[in-house]
Amino acid sequence: MEKSLKKINFIIIAILIAITTITVFPQQYTIKFATVAPDGSTWMNVMKEFDKAIRKESNGRLGFKMYGGMVQGDEKDVLRKIKLGQLHSAGITGVGMTNIASKVRILDSPFLFRNYEEVDLVYKMFGDEFNKAIEEGGFINLGWAEVGFVYVFTNSPVRTPEDMKKIKMWMWEGDPIAEAAFKSMNLHPIPLSINDVLTSLQTGLINGVYSPPLASIALQWFSRVKYMLKTSLANSMGAVVISKKKFNELPPDLQEILQRNGKKYLDKLTQLSRQDNEKSIETLKKNGITIIDSPTGQTTAAYEEIGKKARRLLIGKLYTEDLLTRVEKVVNDYRTNNNKSSQ
Repeated sequence: MEKSLKKINFIIIAILIAITTITVFPQQYTIKFATVAPDGSTWMNVMKEFDKAIRKESNGRLGFKMYGGMVQGDEKDVLRKIKLGQLHSAGITGVGMTNIASKVRILDSPFLFRNYEEVDLVYKMFGDEFNKAIEEGGFINLGWAEVGFVYVFTNSPVRTPEDMKKIKMWMWEGDPIAEAAFKSMNLHPIPLSINDVLTSLQTGLINGVYSPPLASIALQWFSRVKYMLKTSLANSMGAVVISKKKFNELPPDLQEILQRNGKKYLDKLTQLSRQDNEKSIETLKKNGITIIDSPTGQTTAAYEEIGKKARRLLIGKLYTEDLLTRVEKVVNDYRTNNNKSSQ
């Protein structure tokens, strides 16, 4: 009997020691994060994985409180709330980036990229420069979260720049990139906030939008259009940023956990977004969307000239001529070398 009691006491003590060893600390730091991406989307799903990872590594000391689906407003609203201290972090596209580090918008330049290899090369070559600009704008970049190549969706078939003039095209209100692109096409789009787009499609105020395929499904825009032109206007960049003020409140060990996992999970998000965008085109087809193949010859050349003109309209507004020259050179050199190697 005495031996049994000693054995039970030993087991109890061992359990208490184990519990003490794995004690989870109470959450000390909460990062309030907001995005226009809806719950259940690829973007929010990966952000939840990111949150789970930092909670585990920090023993519960650090975590996100997430607001998806525009419940905190569009990107301008979210950035304003971060400035006021009501929020701390955001998943933003280039539209939001305009107010943080405008030079980074060169990643959204019209008709700049043809494929992901070119995109990845520019991120590799200019990433440090872009991250420095974001920090100077009061934020820390936790990782790039590419939205994907952007296509035009309409209710009547569009192939050429001339066809675009027949469309009541939406433009994201306050976006200088879209403004320059449409100006170069001699179009007069209707500026609206992103959360007014679906209603405006339903009422007929607009009958044309632009978006990556995955986003058109996530935002339900695809349900109000009939055609997609498979000529990308641009590759839409994205990032998850945190205010420098909030980041500096974190102890060094939590900063390291946040940044390391940010890169890991947002790299994953970019790859998943690319895969899901490709799959989304098939989904669009199954839902009755007619995909209009990319034009060739003179029409392709016309779009490329529009891109060159639009990019130069943005010199001095978003970025310098020097930066544009350097980026275009990297892309053109890659194309030249790639063409030579394939001959």
